[in-house]
Amino acid sequence: MNFWQQLPKPIMAVAPMADVTDAAFRRLLAKYSAHTRKDGTVGGPDVMWTEFVSADGLLLATPEGKEKLQADLIYSEAERPIVAQLFTANPEHMEQVAALCRELGFDGVDINMGCPDRSIEKQGCGAAMIKTPEVAVEVIRAAKRGARHGEKDGIPVSVKTRLGYKEDQVEEWIVTLLKEEPAALTVHLRTRKDLSQVPARWERLTRVVELRDELSLETLVLGNGDVLSLADAEEKVAASGADGAMIGRALFGDPWFFHPTKQLPIHLTALPTHGVDRETIIKAATEEEGVEYITLAERLRVLVEHTKLFAELLPHKHFAIMKKHYKAYANGFPYAKELRIALMETSSPAEVEAVVKDFLIKQH
Repeated sequence: MNFWQQLPKPIMAVAPMADVTDAAFRRLLAKYSAHTRKDGTVGGPDVMWTEFVSADGLLLATPEGKEKLQADLIYSEAERPIVAQLFTANPEHMEQVAALCRELGFDGVDINMGCPDRSIEKQGCGAAMIKTPEVAVEVIRAAKRGARHGEKDGIPVSVKTRLGYKEDQVEEWIVTLLKEEPAALTVHLRTRKDLSQVPARWERLTRVVELRDELSLETLVLGNGDVLSLADAEEKVAASGADGAMIGRALFGDPWFFHPTKQLPIHLTALPTHGVDRETIIKAATEEEGVEYITLAERLRVLVEHTKLFAELLPHKHFAIMKKHYKAYANGFPYAKELRIALMETSSPAEVEAVVKDFLIKQH
């Protein structure tokens, strides 16, 4: 039995987002979302993904390039179960890097077949794989060969994709993937053409579940897109009959997202969520029994902690990457705009800490 089959349902997963769900942010999610789960274990989200990593690059890049890519695969024990997400259109490369991820101790390998980034698609990867299902099949089989190492210490292979490329292709594309029996299939409920400019079609996940059941498979099905809160995720999963949900943009600025009793006094998304009005995205705090709201001072303290972790764990990454997080942390309270402007001028953890300290002093 692989780890997927042991997870409590509904499964709540951290989406792989480039320059967002890196080692620093995942460590914070593990720390601040930690709670006692229904099965008695203590943890945060049920499963985490790394940022997507190029299998081709890990094998073919210069020594300096490889070192930077390998940094995207660092993780701590607190982040388990942790899945390495890879992309390539080369089955041989996928097999070799899946084996590497197994040797590195990852709990699973996931194949990115949904990223709409043009540079990724030019390599025949990400969402471009929807147009070449025969290649997708070979890549999945190669990943399984690399991830398999005897009966006891192999790791499961999963896939993340979209409903289709230019149009809904659930009956063809999703069936092709299901027939390869991945341990889990996560479907971003939009097409490649949609990007994130239309509401996620959660009603289509019901059909994905039906197809899985018609094929009598053990593949777990997760939905992704427009999840605003933990309660929202649970409602969407229950309505679709799926096994879980993957959360992306709603995590920005909120490492407490997966904690059942600790939460921000507002729900945040760093980017506009299409089809959802502003009142739904940002809700004023109400007295809710059993809920501990995170104070402003605590939120900004964690912002500083996040910045220091980023600099410590990922020194090769440009400091400006942290600033997309500042837009979310500094949101929804008086003078947040002024704080954001000041944070955007910083270039080191020490400067960020000084700006936050000065801001909190002025609030008292």
